[in-house]
Amino acid sequence: MLETYWQPVWLTLKLASLTTLVLLLVGTPIAWWLTRSRHWLRQPIAAVVALPLVLPPTVLGFYLLLLLGPNGWVGQLTERLGLGLLPFTFEGLVVASVIYSLPFTVQPLQNAFESIREGFLETAATLRAGPWDRFFFVVIPLARNGFITASVLTFAHTIGEFGVILMIGGNIPGETKVLSVAIYDHVESLEYTQAHWLAAGMVAFSFIVLVTLYVLNGRARAGALR
Repeated sequence: MLETYWQPVWLTLKLASLTTLVLLLVGTPIAWWLTRSRHWLRQPIAAVVALPLVLPPTVLGFYLLLLLGPNGWVGQLTERLGLGLLPFTFEGLVVASVIYSLPFTVQPLQNAFESIREGFLETAATLRAGPWDRFFFVVIPLARNGFITASVLTFAHTIGEFGVILMIGGNIPGETKVLSVAIYDHVESLEYTQAHWLAAGMVAFSFIVLVTLYVLNGRARAGALR
């Protein structure tokens, strides 16, 4: 019984951690390109990145299901590579979560990059620092708060996902049954006590996340004013 109770919690934490890690690796170059580029595709790509903010999760989940399914080109590709189909697997949840949480990583990083003064980069360039040196030793340290905000928001948003997760992963215990799906399952079975404990835990977690972000942002503003 206890193992069944904690299994969705562990699976959710695993999903959120992997999603956050992947998005930091993928979202950082996207955010940097959106900050620095003047290409005409910049605005359309920014709109695509922000699309999950306005799309209903079920719509996004539906099209991902078609794309990753046996008739979709991604599904056909994964089958040819011997990886099988991604829907209703944990790997499929990771792919869906990465796409759905993309703006929660990219936008804080983009805001942090845009706040960096051009003079810092120019000074580093005069000291013969190359593009990679300027990025890793100037940009990343100055954008530290942006990375923290992006990480916390992405992690928290992944934990609260439901619509996309249900569409792509279904409700398979130990494989795709994450916390939000477990709460839905308990309510559907009229097990309100179990649902209450899980839901109350998510409320407490969300509150802690928001307080953490406000504290970090407040310290960042105070440091900027000094």
